[in-house]
Amino acid sequence: MQKQSTYGFSLLEILVVMTFIAVIAGFVSSSMTKNLKKTKLRSVSKNLVSALRYTRGQAVIKHEEKTITFNVKEKNYKAPRKKTVVIPDEIDINVYTADSEVADEDTGSIRFFSDGSSTGGWVKLIYGNKIWKINVNWLTGEISMVEGASV
Repeated sequence: MQKQSTYGFSLLEILVVMTFIAVIAGFVSSSMTKNLKKTKLRSVSKNLVSALRYTRGQAVIKHEEKTITFNVKEKNYKAPRKKTVVIPDEIDINVYTADSEVADEDTGSIRFFSDGSSTGGWVKLIYGNKIWKINVNWLTGEISMVEGASV
């Protein structure tokens, strides 16, 4: 009599492998979601820093005051001679600026002068439990960013 050999996998082996794959997929997807959030916040922050530096540069080059205006309710900002930039809905924005630059409770500006100085202030972009703060030094007009501070 000849011995019969069996090929294939048992149902239990298949279930174990499928469970293992599902657990790994869960870890990978949550990691990717966190990275996508971080990338989106970094992108919005760097674009805002570029807009602030552009505004300062225009003030120095043109020898006249230039402002970048923020609307926290509409979640947007506008640099001189540029289109209004809308911040994604899931990102919150807070703006702190000089009293003279506050138009109303939703709108404020940061003004840059021809010597490069500014009215100063900061902008916070908040996404989940991360805050990215962009500082504008009033004396020098220097723009700096603190990345990834926790709430």
